[in-house]
Amino acid sequence: MTISPDRSPLWRERQFALLIGARIISVLGNGFARVALAFAVLALPGASPGRLSLVLACQALPQLVFILLGGVIADRMSRARLMALADVLGAGAYAGLAALVLTGRAPLPAMCLLAVAAGTATALFAPAMDGIVPLVVPSGRLQQANAMLRVATNSSLLLGLALSGVTVALVGAGWALALNAASFLLSAVLTARLRVAARPPKSSSGWADLREGWREFASRQWLWVVVVQYAVVVAALNANVGVLGPLTAEQHLGGARAWSVIVAAGALGTIAGAGLAARVRVDRPILVAVLATFPAAVPIALLSVRAPIWLIATAMFAAGVAGDVFAVLWATTIQREVPEDVLSRVSSYDWFGSLAFAPLGLLVAGPVAAAIGVGRALAGCAALVLLATVGALLAPAVRNLRTPRTGDGLADAGQSTEAEPTGSGPVAAP
Repeated sequence: MTISPDRSPLWRERQFALLIGARIISVLGNGFARVALAFAVLALPGASPGRLSLVLACQALPQLVFILLGGVIADRMSRARLMALADVLGAGAYAGLAALVLTGRAPLPAMCLLAVAAGTATALFAPAMDGIVPLVVPSGRLQQANAMLRVATNSSLLLGLALSGVTVALVGAGWALALNAASFLLSAVLTARLRVAARPPKSSSGWADLREGWREFASRQWLWVVVVQYAVVVAALNANVGVLGPLTAEQHLGGARAWSVIVAAGALGTIAGAGLAARVRVDRPILVAVLATFPAAVPIALLSVRAPIWLIATAMFAAGVAGDVFAVLWATTIQREVPEDVLSRVSSYDWFGSLAFAPLGLLVAGPVAAAIGVGRALAGCAALVLLATVGALLAPAVRNLRTPRTGDGLADAGQSTEAEPTGSGPVAAP
């Protein structure tokens, strides 16, 4: 592993400055929305935990159902235009939710319909966002760009979450949702100013495009193996963060304040991790990325034995650092290895596979904890993370995919090569 030399800042590049500015603004608004939507639903007449779960499920389900469609569309039209349209759809959804909450007349079907629209906007936006970075950043600076985006969005989300409670308390959940709608509109304006060429028209059908994307995805052993790994890892992490961790904090660690310290430590770790990932150069990026998953199991294991808060928070910080090293290396490797014209479709399969079991993790966490105890359920989640990661390391392509070398050492761009033949198929040049 080496540390790359400093270069002129990417934010001086107009295209990248517009992109990162749009992401900072929209993610800040999403930080508000995460808290405001829950409190908005619970503050309505007839509110119940079941009603909140239904609204949140209506927001989450389209993200999984429509993510593949988002990948197909993003590879058929200007990704910048699709991102701007998705932002406008998100702005309309949150503006509608804000209006319902502010008027105090919020029928459940209307709330659910607007939540579906918000989730659909995310499904359309995410694959286009993953595919646009190579179009607005010099090829030699992809890793730096991905890391800067992670630092900016993680910081923005942390700030949004920190300010959301104060905003809801001062002006109410409805106005907080309205602020999120405004952030989406401003993001759309900035994104629409990106100069990304329209894609050539295609005569193939959407189904043919999906099949082509699947072939590109399935032909790379390192890609589908890590996605399978993260289907398990994300489910375990969801169960911990969404249900088991808060239960342990409530019962044994002192309640919400203790849990907020632990979660904040993880968020700070992601910021530090993205900053580190901007500078490191590794010979085997996927191997390092998979190894960086192991620390995610440590805070879960510590929660299972009711370790001191400071120790759990320290482990969460370390897991956050490692998690964003993974994220930056993963995104950069996909952008290097996958042809640009199918990048969004491959990204959508990545999203779909990684999130496939996420709702299941939330669904079974409570019943499993009730049956065997919270501590044992947490230990099981930690074991799943470890087993899935060890399983991924068994794949030759995960261990052998290399970053190419130049005369100056490890390259920051270009096609990677595998040390020896594997069953993953040919690696196509972008």
